[in-house]
Parts: sequence; structure tokens; C-alpha cells
Amino acid sequence: MPQNPTERRVVVTGPPRRIRHVSGYYRPRTEIDEQTTLGHTYVRSLMRTQLRAALAVFAFLVLLIGPLPLLFAALPDARRLEWAVLGFGLYVPLVLLARWYVRRAERNERDFVRLVQDR
Repeated sequence: MPQNPTERRVVVTGPPRRIRHVSGYYRPRTEIDEQTTLGHTYVRSLMRTQLRAALAVFAFLVLLIGPLPLLFAALPDARRLEWAVLGFGLYVPLVLLARWYVRRAERNERDFVRLVQDR
């Protein structure tokens, strides 16, 4: 059987392999990845909240530990008080402060992730 030179071509089509949704807005994660001004603003807001928490901890430490030398200088005969305060009295506030800071930092990061995650 001779082949007909004018055979008809068959076109095979299917669904597109990559579906790209074009929406009217960029997601925050895209803004951060592309390092746009808005993405920079998102990251700076996280950094500001973390810095605010760190400065609050630092201020509390200064108020807690700062007056101790003055207290010890005012009471020169109270050596046992010094050891009790430095050896035992500061541990509980420091542990509570550290625990508060870690929980606050994790909450800030969770809020940031919730803000920039794809919806």
C-alpha cells in the first residue's frame, strides 16, 4: 500500500503540566523571597518585636541586678545575705525571665510565620 503524502497530522493535547495561578496580589512569602520593600518591612517588623522583647529582658535585669552592689555596700556586715542573694535569690527570677523570653520569642516567630504563610 503506498503511503499518502498528504496524511493528516494528529495533535495530542492534555492538561497543562504546570498550573500557575496569577492573582491580583503577591503573597508575603513571595515578597520576602524577592526581597522587595514590602518583604523587607515584614522582616524588619519581626526583628523589631524580637528586639523589643530582648530590651525588656535587659531592662529587667538591670533593675534586678543593678542595685545589688549598692545594697551590699550599704550593709557591709551582711556577708551571709550577699551569698544568699547571689547564690540562691537570683536563680528563680533569672529562670523565670529566661522562660518568659523564650516563650515570647517563639510566639513572635509563630505570629510571623502565620502572617507570611500561603493561605
